[in-house]
Amino acid sequence: MYDMSEKTQKKSWFKGLSQEFKKIIWPDKMTLAKQTAAVVSISVVLGAIIAVLDFVLQHGIEILVNLG
Repeated sequence: MYDMSEKTQKKSWFKGLSQEFKKIIWPDKMTLAKQTAAVVSISVVLGAIIAVLDFVLQHGIEILVNLG
C-alpha cells in the first residue's frame, strides 16, 4: 500500500514535469523540415563515407594478404 507522502511525491513530480514541458519552445514547421533534411542528408553522406572506407580497407587488406 502507498502512504500519503509517496502519493504526494508522485503528484509533485508530475506537476514539475508538466511545468517543464510548458517551457519548451517547439520549432515551427519550416525549421523542423530544414533540421530534419540536414540530419537525413548528413546521415546519408556519413553512411556513404563509411561504406567507401569499409570497401577500400577490406579490399586493401585482401590484396596485402594475397601478396604474401
